[in-house]
Amino acid sequence: MTSPSLLIATLVAAYLYVVTPGPAFLAVFTLAAARGRRAGAWFVCGHLVGDVVWGALAVAAIIGANTLGPTLFQALGFVCGVYLCYLGARALMTRKDAPPRTVGAERPLATGMAFGLTNPKSYPVALAMFSAIVAPYIGALKVADAPPMFLAAFAGFLLADATLILVAGLAPVRKFFLTHGVAVTRAVGLIFILFGARSIADAAEGAMRRTA
Repeated sequence: MTSPSLLIATLVAAYLYVVTPGPAFLAVFTLAAARGRRAGAWFVCGHLVGDVVWGALAVAAIIGANTLGPTLFQALGFVCGVYLCYLGARALMTRKDAPPRTVGAERPLATGMAFGLTNPKSYPVALAMFSAIVAPYIGALKVADAPPMFLAAFAGFLLADATLILVAGLAPVRKFFLTHGVAVTRAVGLIFILFGARSIADAAEGAMRRTA
């Protein structure tokens, strides 16, 4: 039987994957600020398709890497950590005069779906996020744990989407985001760097334990 604490960790990882500021987060808040909560909600519903796909692949990769051995898992964690740091550094260098883009203003549902499925950072971020949160359970994972973990991740996605829709439509949030969009983008960069560093550190620690 899958450990309840593992399922909670998976749910938390899925929740944080969605609500942690990134390109999709910025798109939702910019759209809601410009067009209202309804448009943001449609975008989030479309983006859920991509969240489910990339989240499922991340969980499958973690379980598969554990089945094949720790080396592959550690290599994936290192590569994803480096990529997260790269994305974070780019975000930190955002120019002060860079205006936020209103993505999906015309067709928010279709745009959200396309954005979620084609965003190149989705899989590395999902893998890094799930790896960081589920790391204490890696050694005990089995293929049988995959279905309940998928369901826990889906529940986390739904909770996160509800949170985004609620918060993005608040008048103070809309005003703040339009006024301080660049600062938010830079905060996103710092968060990405922190998660990337954590992923790299975990991979390095695991490699050192194996060679000790």
